[in-house]
Amino acid sequence: MKVFKHELHIDSEEKMIAITDIVRGDIEVSGIFDGVAVIMCPHTTAAITVSENTDPNVQHDMLYAFEKVFPRNDNEYLHEDGNSFAHIKSAAVGVSESLIIENGRLILGIWQDLYFCEFDGPRTRYFYVKIMEG
Repeated sequence: MKVFKHELHIDSEEKMIAITDIVRGDIEVSGIFDGVAVIMCPHTTAAITVSENTDPNVQHDMLYAFEKVFPRNDNEYLHEDGNSFAHIKSAAVGVSESLIIENGRLILGIWQDLYFCEFDGPRTRYFYVKIMEG
């Protein structure tokens, strides 16, 4: 098993960042040919997801929809830090993904990428990749 830690410097309040190539690099370094990659974000106001990789408007539309459902400016939130909207988005999307590795490659659909989702930036963030053989 191999564990990799990555740092992201995020310059906007909300953003979806493709991290697929980073994970692919970790798989190559690990030398694991068949197994599972678990990608985990240790933050309560960020998330990890798989989404469309061809049209950048999809990421825009997802962030737009999250804002409509979980608005940033809602006077009914009680959390003192003022970022309940980001905690809720993180919980709704989830902080991890598990992906299959076959023949040294991630199994993803042709239009899919793995994304780190920032909901409370700008910040420096981390994510971990654990690669397990099997």
